[in-house]
Amino acid sequence: MTRMHVDFSGRNAFVTGAGGGMGLQIARDLIDSGARATLLDVKPAPDDLPAGARYVQADLRSAPDIARALAACHAEAGRLDYLVNAAGVLWFGRDRSLVDIDLDVWDDVLAINLKGAALCARHAVPLMRKSGGGAMVHISTIQCVRGDDAPQDAYQASKAGLIAMSKSIAIQFAGDGIRSNTILPGPTQSPMQQRWRDTPALKEATAAAVPLGRVGTVRDMANATLFLLSDAASFITGTELIVDGGVLAKP
Repeated sequence: MTRMHVDFSGRNAFVTGAGGGMGLQIARDLIDSGARATLLDVKPAPDDLPAGARYVQADLRSAPDIARALAACHAEAGRLDYLVNAAGVLWFGRDRSLVDIDLDVWDDVLAINLKGAALCARHAVPLMRKSGGGAMVHISTIQCVRGDDAPQDAYQASKAGLIAMSKSIAIQFAGDGIRSNTILPGPTQSPMQQRWRDTPALKEATAAAVPLGRVGTVRDMANATLFLLSDAASFITGTELIVDGGVLAKP
């Protein structure tokens, strides 16, 4: 699958969850399109870190670390144009129905998936104002807009919160030239789906339930993200882009 071709020369981005999966692909495509990028993840830097990337190993639950990382990102380029909240945890087996889940797990999932994104946006807004505007994309999931008979309730609640947060950001800061949108991926091959690598039949069964006949890729999500960040989407804010191969359109 080809990369979306957009010119981001002279722009500066901050991408969370960029130690692998969607976040890393988004950061790599931004850099390949001419942008500068700071990549943040709690994991050590990957071996295939894009040339020219600035990598920060930090925990999204640490407000001081997030503030420092965003300030350094802005200082390095003198501007901040884009924030991509791609970080998230999906803990199969530990994240379950709200009547069964260990509440410490609930708190950790919401702290990483939702509060971490809020902290990034909190510190990004003033920097984008100084830069004359910017754009944010938050990675949610189609699972947050439907029920599940095998629930991960903390994950779904945290990702639903991203949608509400994004809409509020879009309205609050539209006058500052700041846009905010959310992507809702469907089933996607990424490091989160280790179970598909362990049991390929599970992936095949999932793909069979997708109208387009396959699961998504991290490049699918990167292409959608780059579009929403780009000037081609300059009149799009406060909305959700569903990237799921048609799953939510099914009767």
